[in-house]
Amino acid sequence: TFLLNGEPFVVKAAELHYPRIPRPYWDQRIKLCKALGMNTVCLYVFWNAHESQPGVFNFEGQNDLAAFCELCKENDMYVILRPGPYVCAEWEMGGLPWWLLKKKDIRLREDDPYFMERVAIFEEAVANEVKHLTIQNGGPIIMVQVENEYGSYGINKKYVAEVRDIVRKNFGDVTLFQCDWASNFTNNGLDDLVWTMNFGTGANIDQQFAKLKSLRPDSPLMCSEFWSGWFDKWGANHETRPASDMIAGIDEMLSKGISFSLYMTHGGTNWGHWAGANSPGFAPDVTSYDYDAPISESGQTTPKYWELRKTLSKYMYGKKQTKVPALIKPIAIPAFQLTEMAPLFDNLPAAKKDKNIKTMEEYDQGFGSILYRTTLPELKTKSVLKMDAHDYTQVFIDGKLVGKIDRRMGEKEITLPACKKGAKLDILVEAMGRINFGRAIKDFKGIVGDVELTVDMQGYPFVCNLKNWEVFNIEDKLETYQNMKFKPIESLTDDKGQRIPGVYRGTFKVNKPSDTFLNFETWGKGLVYVNGYALGRIWEIGPQQTLYVPGCWLKKGKNEIVVFDIVGPKEVKCE
Repeated sequence: TFLLNGEPFVVKAAELHYPRIPRPYWDQRIKLCKALGMNTVCLYVFWNAHESQPGVFNFEGQNDLAAFCELCKENDMYVILRPGPYVCAEWEMGGLPWWLLKKKDIRLREDDPYFMERVAIFEEAVANEVKHLTIQNGGPIIMVQVENEYGSYGINKKYVAEVRDIVRKNFGDVTLFQCDWASNFTNNGLDDLVWTMNFGTGANIDQQFAKLKSLRPDSPLMCSEFWSGWFDKWGANHETRPASDMIAGIDEMLSKGISFSLYMTHGGTNWGHWAGANSPGFAPDVTSYDYDAPISESGQTTPKYWELRKTLSKYMYGKKQTKVPALIKPIAIPAFQLTEMAPLFDNLPAAKKDKNIKTMEEYDQGFGSILYRTTLPELKTKSVLKMDAHDYTQVFIDGKLVGKIDRRMGEKEITLPACKKGAKLDILVEAMGRINFGRAIKDFKGIVGDVELTVDMQGYPFVCNLKNWEVFNIEDKLETYQNMKFKPIESLTDDKGQRIPGVYRGTFKVNKPSDTFLNFETWGKGLVYVNGYALGRIWEIGPQQTLYVPGCWLKKGKNEIVVFDIVGPKEVKCE
């Protein structure tokens, strides 16, 4: 068993991610977990959220890790810290910062000298914030994780050991552990670390721990990620998991004295551009990280919550469950129209010029969209344009949309119509979340290779690489959109009858601010800001059609909304 202050201790942990929850709601969400009967909060530390550029750290406001841990302690909750460096979590690049990719030959999650140098700097920065909060120092942090599910990435004990040494150097004499799956945990298991298993609802509990018990019969048993639900991907069905399976698994584990962390107990939201993408292939995740968890995305209790609370009441070990805190009563926003627009092609930033194609990262751009422009030779017949573009691409000739390339579908080419010499080719590429799982996490954005044009030359295919590009970097920053020139909306289609990509702006009134959802079913594809807060991505293909708007980010009276729609809306209404 685990021992806490010399006494047997069963970990009942709720997984919460502070960047996914508005800071004013942290305390209420922790209290909701405590009221379930949990005694610990388990959390990832997202490297890319804290170090936006090399050496530029942010542990303030929404990123105040120490304050979140202190809140856990105030609520009589312990903390399990998972500082990566890689975390997966359906988060952009699994938590690794995009700027690592500026070194094109970097080996991620391996004993690459530059990668390890940056890992050491990051882990030291994290420790400087919270090492005084380990239980050895009177704080709430009882365990710290080394890396994350490395068996799903490869076999490299030398790398895992280097990460362990970095974590130990910075955190001192705190209990360190590593998590993996029952099928692969021995591949990278280190002798001096606690081993824990990750598995989902419906799993055979005894089977999951059988090999660990045979290798370490005296080891405490813990499921460090017991998956309560699952995440949603764009263009797929909404995911749910039965409450009965979750309850049965937790009941069985606790009846056998097995510790667990419920992933997720409250998922929250992938604000802005932080949603990742799954692999194999490319399956970008939606904005909501509701996860079908017991506490919903907006902090409401679900039927799963009450069933779980009832089950955990049997395992309070002499303590009483705390009172469920008051919930936030949501409001409805009357339908409103956005009133201004800034067409994208009329508001492009200054162009950079390059003979050859480069990725987004090579232009020191991490997020957003990028426009590549060149001129075409005379095309007497239809021709094929081929490229590897990450991630959603629209191709225009002289301003007319001729087609789209969707990385989700494995698409890499498009047919161009005949055109005159000197016709303007525009390739508009929107970057979605970088892949967060598996070897494909080294995920460059923009166009990642040559753009090839195959022309029919008297019955023979002739392939040429297009050169001499103008490049326009459209970074996903509020100031990018606000600095554009707006005009009243007169039409949602251009003179060619096609929807207009661009930034749309408006205001709406709120009498009494509280949580709400805004419906974007009539919009195309893009990103939304309200009062300067990045709410997340929208896409007409679903399954998600609404965005959660926390009441703590709204104001009484007038509120501003900005929507960057790379396709263009069918209607500029929200409700």
